[in-house]
Amino acid sequence: MNSVAGHELWHKKIIDPSSDFILTWNYVFRISCFIALFMDPLYFYVPKIYYGTTNSCTGKDTHLAIIVTVFRSITDLFYVVQILIKFRTAYMNPSSTLGVFGRGDLVTDPEEIAKQYVRTDFVVDLAASLPLPQIIIWSVVPAIKHSLSEHDNDIVLLVTLLQYILRLYLVFSLNSKILEVTGAFSKTAWQGAAYNMLLYMIASHVLGALWYLLSVDRQTACWERHCSEEKNCHNRYLACDVHPDPNWKNSTVIFAKCNASDESISFDYGMFKPLLSNEAPNRGFMRKYFYCLWWGLQNLSCYGQTLTVSTYIGETLYAIFLAVLGLVLFAHLIGNVQTYLQSITARVEEWRIKQRDTEEWMRHRQLPRELRERVKRFVHYKWLATRGVDEESIMNVLPADLRRDIKRHLCLYLVCRVPFFSQMDYQLLDAICERLVSSLSTVGTYIVREGDPVTEMLFIIRGKLESSTTDGGRTGFFNSITLKTGDFCGEELLGWALVPKPTVNLPLSTRTLKTIVEVEAFALRAEDLKFVASQFRRLHSRKLQHTFRNYSHHWRTWAACFIQAAWRRYKRRKTAKDLSMMESFSSRRSYEDDGSPEHTPALDAARKGSHIFKELPKFRKPSEPDFSAEQDD
Repeated sequence: MNSVAGHELWHKKIIDPSSDFILTWNYVFRISCFIALFMDPLYFYVPKIYYGTTNSCTGKDTHLAIIVTVFRSITDLFYVVQILIKFRTAYMNPSSTLGVFGRGDLVTDPEEIAKQYVRTDFVVDLAASLPLPQIIIWSVVPAIKHSLSEHDNDIVLLVTLLQYILRLYLVFSLNSKILEVTGAFSKTAWQGAAYNMLLYMIASHVLGALWYLLSVDRQTACWERHCSEEKNCHNRYLACDVHPDPNWKNSTVIFAKCNASDESISFDYGMFKPLLSNEAPNRGFMRKYFYCLWWGLQNLSCYGQTLTVSTYIGETLYAIFLAVLGLVLFAHLIGNVQTYLQSITARVEEWRIKQRDTEEWMRHRQLPRELRERVKRFVHYKWLATRGVDEESIMNVLPADLRRDIKRHLCLYLVCRVPFFSQMDYQLLDAICERLVSSLSTVGTYIVREGDPVTEMLFIIRGKLESSTTDGGRTGFFNSITLKTGDFCGEELLGWALVPKPTVNLPLSTRTLKTIVEVEAFALRAEDLKFVASQFRRLHSRKLQHTFRNYSHHWRTWAACFIQAAWRRYKRRKTAKDLSMMESFSSRRSYEDDGSPEHTPALDAARKGSHIFKELPKFRKPSEPDFSAEQDD
């Protein structure tokens, strides 16, 4: 089911959260999120230092800024599309008492969906989708430089990191949704291990980019400190787009006092010295990027034990953060990779083995491709519906009273939605709920064909069925209806079960049942129905019999055919009466003329029509269930 809505315009459709479209989009959006997580730290490489023989300055790598802005803007569009999709995606209301198996009822009202989304995730999604780094780089930073501010890099760092945290949260939230639907992040253990390694590499990527930006800040801080001690020195002279005073440019010594490769200087660069002494900020992007990536991966893996830090508080805090993050991520990586290599989970691994065995069996039996696809669809749909849990085995180990209470909680309101059962008391409804079992069917499945034995009654929870009949192969007869949520089928079995002494042979189905979409239903088997039917006979209720007739599709079809037959009988009697009058009138006139009866075309047509009405076959009346017979002892 691709959407809850029917034939509406595409932008007005309400999407089922468990549909293939949402699952596919979640995978696509997760890829775009990882691309965004990779692109954002690249803004930290935009600041650049140009080293000269006597003078140096800070500038901006405009070419890199343009490339990052373009790709970052493309990934922002995916966040906007995600917001639009969430406004059109139905959600499960866990507080609903009519929910399927306690999972809640599917809310498809657009207004309720919008209210729910605005109350929950909208603010975070909107904040994560805003193009804040682009605005900072191209609008705010130039304005700040014009006002001679000294903290432009700090603004870029703060805004980008805050939005980065929001985007990380969205990735983990999206992973939880994918795990809820599919049961695993990936189909194989190696893909799961690669996923965790990717997270580790992204962390190294972020730490390396932070190290680069903080190194540029420390270099600038050294220049600004010595600039404040020099006469005629202004901080704006340190920018490459400003032409300094030639006298100051020829006489300044601040660049010599801040040379990181000079061991005699008084300024302590701490952990940033390797980057600045190699003049990496003046290198090409690829060279400084991989150098910083290696630094981040190395220190993340060894928890920053090789770092030599200065007394600068910001540097010390960054080193502490790196050590703690490295410890946590390394433990997380080792633990998860080990788990994935052994088994993602016992249940998922068991499901994967069953799926592999099924595919091998289908290849061995040389099943056609169509049958293979049907088997795969059913296995996948069963996993989505049950999450690999064998509910019957769980229920069987519970005490009888607890099992009855759970069944009542899961099934009672759903059973009461069936009009036929709404007439019964709670004792009988408990007896029905206790014996209901789950039934799953994929698209295009024939649940029963006309003429096959009926083995169970089905009460539809979700989905649609096509119910059709040819009245036992009667030529020219075809009746088809659609069964949906709240309907039931297999009432032939109820008529069989309500007789005092039913035959051993099960009744034959009068209709063919085929699924239109995926169907979840409760099934009441023949032997269980016989037990419940023994309780029905104590009711002595004609109202229940009329309710059964009213909601039985077999009885409805018979009633329609009965009305048609009554109409035909009326037309036959009327035709016969008209024919008799015409014959009487014709006979009198013929005898008056020449004494012999007259045959006219009108009389012949009337006689032929009368014979046609007599030859029409009758639609068989459904068997009458016994609601009053006493139970045999």
